[in-house]
Amino acid sequence: MSLPGLTVLTKRADFLAAARARRVSKPGFALQWRARDDDDGKRVGFTCSKKVGNAVARNRAKRRLREAARLVLSQEGRDGFDYVLIGRKDVTAARDFKALCDDLRDALKEVHR
Repeated sequence: MSLPGLTVLTKRADFLAAARARRVSKPGFALQWRARDDDDGKRVGFTCSKKVGNAVARNRAKRRLREAARLVLSQEGRDGFDYVLIGRKDVTAARDFKALCDDLRDALKEVHR
Protein backbone atom coordinates (compact mmCIF):
# COMPACT_ATOMS: atom_id res chain seq x y z
CA MET A 1 0.00 0.00 0.00
CA SER A 2 1.39 3.41 -0.83
CA LEU A 3 0.42 6.68 0.75
CA PRO A 4 2.31 9.64 -0.75
CA GLY A 5 4.68 11.19 1.77
CA LEU A 6 3.96 8.50 4.36
CA THR A 7 5.51 5.15 5.22
CA VAL A 8 3.05 2.54 6.51
CA LEU A 9 3.94 0.73 9.73
CA THR A 10 3.92 -3.06 9.34
CA LYS A 11 6.08 -4.39 12.19
CA ARG A 12 4.46 -5.29 15.50
CA ALA A 13 7.35 -3.70 17.42
CA ASP A 14 6.52 -0.30 15.89
CA PHE A 15 2.88 -0.60 16.94
CA LEU A 16 3.92 -1.62 20.47
CA ALA A 17 6.32 1.31 20.72
CA ALA A 18 3.51 3.68 19.71
CA ALA A 19 1.17 2.05 22.24
CA ARG A 20 3.68 2.82 25.02
CA ALA A 21 3.86 6.46 23.92
CA ARG A 22 1.23 9.20 24.07
CA ARG A 23 -2.41 9.14 23.00
CA VAL A 24 -5.04 11.65 21.90
CA SER A 25 -8.72 10.69 21.75
CA LYS A 26 -11.15 12.23 19.31
CA PRO A 27 -14.77 11.31 18.52
CA GLY A 28 -13.90 9.40 15.35
CA PHE A 29 -10.76 7.53 16.49
CA ALA A 30 -7.85 7.44 18.91
CA LEU A 31 -4.40 8.59 17.81
CA GLN A 32 -1.23 7.16 19.32
CA TRP A 33 1.99 8.97 18.49
CA ARG A 34 5.64 8.96 19.30
CA ALA A 35 8.65 10.98 18.27
CA ARG A 36 11.53 8.97 16.83
CA ASP A 37 15.23 9.77 16.98
CA ASP A 38 15.59 9.91 13.20
CA ASP A 39 14.05 12.14 10.53
CA ASP A 40 13.16 9.37 8.10
CA GLY A 41 9.79 10.87 7.28
CA LYS A 42 6.34 10.32 8.68
CA ARG A 43 5.15 6.81 9.45
CA VAL A 44 1.55 5.81 10.00
CA GLY A 45 -0.26 2.64 11.09
CA PHE A 46 -3.91 1.67 11.24
CA THR A 47 -5.69 -0.75 13.52
CA CYS A 48 -9.24 -1.80 14.31
CA SER A 49 -9.94 -4.49 16.88
CA LYS A 50 -12.75 -7.01 16.64
CA LYS A 51 -14.76 -4.71 18.91
CA VAL A 52 -15.24 -2.49 15.85
CA GLY A 53 -17.26 -5.24 14.19
CA ASN A 54 -16.93 -7.98 11.63
CA ALA A 55 -14.27 -7.97 8.90
CA VAL A 56 -16.38 -5.81 6.60
CA ALA A 57 -16.84 -3.12 9.28
CA ARG A 58 -13.16 -3.21 10.28
CA ASN A 59 -11.99 -2.92 6.68
CA ARG A 60 -14.36 -0.03 5.98
CA ALA A 61 -13.14 1.81 9.08
CA LYS A 62 -9.49 1.27 8.09
CA ARG A 63 -10.15 2.44 4.51
CA ARG A 64 -11.63 5.68 5.85
CA LEU A 65 -8.71 6.17 8.25
CA ARG A 66 -6.21 5.56 5.43
CA GLU A 67 -7.86 8.15 3.22
CA ALA A 68 -8.00 10.71 6.05
CA ALA A 69 -4.30 10.08 6.73
CA ARG A 70 -3.47 10.48 3.04
CA LEU A 71 -5.24 13.84 2.92
CA VAL A 72 -4.25 15.28 6.31
CA LEU A 73 -1.14 13.55 7.66
CA SER A 74 0.80 13.80 4.41
CA GLN A 75 0.55 17.61 4.67
CA GLU A 76 0.27 18.36 8.40
CA GLY A 77 2.23 15.50 9.97
CA ARG A 78 5.86 16.00 10.95
CA ASP A 79 8.92 14.04 9.91
CA GLY A 80 10.37 11.86 12.64
CA PHE A 81 6.98 10.87 14.09
CA ASP A 82 5.01 7.62 14.15
CA TYR A 83 1.22 7.91 14.15
CA VAL A 84 -1.19 5.02 14.78
CA LEU A 85 -4.89 5.58 14.09
CA ILE A 86 -7.25 3.30 16.03
CA GLY A 87 -10.82 2.88 14.81
CA ARG A 88 -13.81 3.16 17.15
CA LYS A 89 -16.85 0.92 17.19
CA ASP A 90 -19.86 2.29 15.24
CA VAL A 91 -18.22 5.71 14.88
CA THR A 92 -15.25 5.54 12.50
CA ALA A 93 -17.20 3.91 9.68
CA ALA A 94 -20.33 6.05 10.13
CA ARG A 95 -18.87 9.49 10.94
CA ASP A 96 -19.05 12.16 8.26
CA PHE A 97 -15.75 12.05 6.37
CA LYS A 98 -15.13 15.79 6.65
CA ALA A 99 -15.63 15.53 10.43
CA LEU A 100 -13.19 12.58 10.51
CA CYS A 101 -10.55 14.68 8.72
CA ASP A 102 -11.23 17.60 11.08
CA ASP A 103 -10.77 15.23 14.04
CA LEU A 104 -7.35 14.29 12.66
CA ARG A 105 -6.37 17.94 12.18
CA ASP A 106 -7.44 18.72 15.77
CA ALA A 107 -5.50 15.73 17.09
CA LEU A 108 -2.36 16.84 15.23
CA LYS A 109 -2.70 20.34 16.67
CA GLU A 110 -2.80 18.82 20.18
CA VAL A 111 0.15 16.58 19.43
CA HIS A 112 2.39 19.30 17.99
CA ARG A 113 1.70 22.30 20.22
